[in-house]
Amino acid sequence: MDTNSYLSISGLKVEYGGIKAVKGISLEVPKGKIVTLIGSNGAGKSTTLRTIAGVVKAKEGSIRFDGVELLGKAPDDIVPMGITLVPEGRRVFANLTVLENLKIGAYVHHHKLDDDLARVFELFPRLKEREWQLAGTLSGGEQQMLAVGRALMSRPKLLMMDEPSLGLAPLIVKDIFNIIKTINEEGITVLLIEQNANHALKIADWGYVMETGVITMQGTGAELLANESIKEAYLGKQKKS
Repeated sequence: MDTNSYLSISGLKVEYGGIKAVKGISLEVPKGKIVTLIGSNGAGKSTTLRTIAGVVKAKEGSIRFDGVELLGKAPDDIVPMGITLVPEGRRVFANLTVLENLKIGAYVHHHKLDDDLARVFELFPRLKEREWQLAGTLSGGEQQMLAVGRALMSRPKLLMMDEPSLGLAPLIVKDIFNIIKTINEEGITVLLIEQNANHALKIADWGYVMETGVITMQGTGAELLANESIKEAYLGKQKKS
């Protein structure tokens, strides 16, 4: 794997009330690539992203982004550095309009708001059609688009996404993954958590398999897709998608 890493995690340990959620993992995310972290529920994937974002505190280890140590920094310090997390469950502000939700995402960069809005509406024409609609009245797919659009308003260098396809219809899932590819092609590095391993590995340059807090396997997306143990553990469940 390319060692010219944008994000570098080394010996990361995270505990919740004595439960070891992440057990000394190390991983690399090269600049301009899509890296995916796959695994079952409870593997520690979301905890890893939340620790990178500064929401969860680590017990040990190092997380460096573009050469700068992130551990010990607050989320409000990490977002302006260019790291944004699209959380699982979308978490849009239901009682605010689409436009208001997007403007909240732009709090780091107020001065080019119109340019950023135009970019998001180009990616998501459906949001433009619904810009005055309350976010809580959108469909699940539209809310996911809004969550991604809101994250893009902060002009991320590294976009982290936690289960972007969760609960969405197959056609919408396909749209979401096409948009992730487009975002990456525009120069944004992507770190993606997905239970839909089939979709994730198809677009990923590199993938890691995480089980009970440890990295058990890694390789290119194509290598992991072709791996028999990965097929048996994760890809057999993707038929409905």
